[in-house]
Amino acid sequence: MATRSTPPAATASTPSYLVPFIIVTALFGIFGFLTNLNSNLAKELEDIFQLNHAWSNLVTSAWFFAYLVFSVPSAKLIEKVGYKRTMIISLFIMVAGALLFVPAAGMVSFPVFLTASFVLATGVCALQTSANPYVSILGPEHSAPARLTLAQAFNSLGSAMAPIVVGLFILTDLSKVTDKAARAHTVQGPYIAIAAALFILGFAVMFMNLPAIASTRSFRPAKDGDALLGRSIWSYKHTVLGMVGIFFYVGVEIALAANAIQFFFSQGVSSSSLGVLANLINSIHGPLSNTAIAALLASFYMFAIMVGRFAGTVVMKWVKADKLLVGLGVFGVVLLLVAMSTTGTVAIWCLVLCGLANSIMYPTIFALGIAELGPMTSKGSGVITIGNVGGAVIPPLFGLLAVQFGYQRAFILPIICYLFVAYYGQWGHKPTRTATA
Repeated sequence: MATRSTPPAATASTPSYLVPFIIVTALFGIFGFLTNLNSNLAKELEDIFQLNHAWSNLVTSAWFFAYLVFSVPSAKLIEKVGYKRTMIISLFIMVAGALLFVPAAGMVSFPVFLTASFVLATGVCALQTSANPYVSILGPEHSAPARLTLAQAFNSLGSAMAPIVVGLFILTDLSKVTDKAARAHTVQGPYIAIAAALFILGFAVMFMNLPAIASTRSFRPAKDGDALLGRSIWSYKHTVLGMVGIFFYVGVEIALAANAIQFFFSQGVSSSSLGVLANLINSIHGPLSNTAIAALLASFYMFAIMVGRFAGTVVMKWVKADKLLVGLGVFGVVLLLVAMSTTGTVAIWCLVLCGLANSIMYPTIFALGIAELGPMTSKGSGVITIGNVGGAVIPPLFGLLAVQFGYQRAFILPIICYLFVAYYGQWGHKPTRTATA
């Protein structure tokens, strides 16, 4: 990855970015939690509204469709008000989205649930569009992938916490509740708490002293009269390819996560699938049902992403981000080829280990995609964030292939996704022009 031009001497006196980095990293945990919380509600919505699997997946589609609609407007918002104010506005939009789940549950209305999901995702989209580049530019450009990978590790931590919240506070004893209105009302309490927490956080960020990155020369948003406004962000090939890379990455991560449990059952999941962990778990908890084992293995997939991101932050001190991206893309291909040609425990763990392959992909693609954009960084962030819509496209395509041809043959789609990511790391990320050329 190319190195940014030498900053002005005044940069030497710039205060430490540690505290701002910690604050913004906490926001990564929040939108990771909310994204996965939304996905985990799909099964419950099937029971409440008597939906089939295709219709319940509309909740996920509504979520990721928001990225297609609002990524570019979010970038324009950054240009108008800056990164910090965009984060604050995003949090308050998320408050509105969370509160919409209350009437949705009260009315037992699936369309209102979809609307609430869309509004909440709109806030998350704007938060990601501002937070991702903000973390990237809190320091030297050459270390941006490492910073963003570390922040994304906490995104994975938030994602891993979501199923726990769903299990403890939303799905508790629902088997004893037969009235669908009563089942729907179980959603209200958690989302009221989420709205309150986001409201407080919004005011907290408002009064926090975050560096005004928007005013620096290298990464300020473009302003009226700026000659760069006449240049299309779509002319930056590495940015556009970065959007495609995010499309394929988010698609493959969500597709594998959403179908993991079904795939594990197709491979005859049992206590033997846990290997040496089975004895440890049995001694602590007692024997687990096959359903519980499948769910536990699915959670290992998410934890593998988190562990890989923490590890990737360290590895990037010695291995260039683009090279690591290539290696993990190839690793993902190898894992799925093995999963296609084997059965049972080996195939199961190949999918689980795809979490490691996925780990640093999102933050690395994002950081490489906005490299050398200078004043165009906010626009580049908006374009790349559009790629999140892959989470609404790839999973249903994978599910359709799985129904028609079986899960193992359907792995050809994720393999194509990994191959593109590897291509981006090897060739696609290299800028053909910069913000000044």
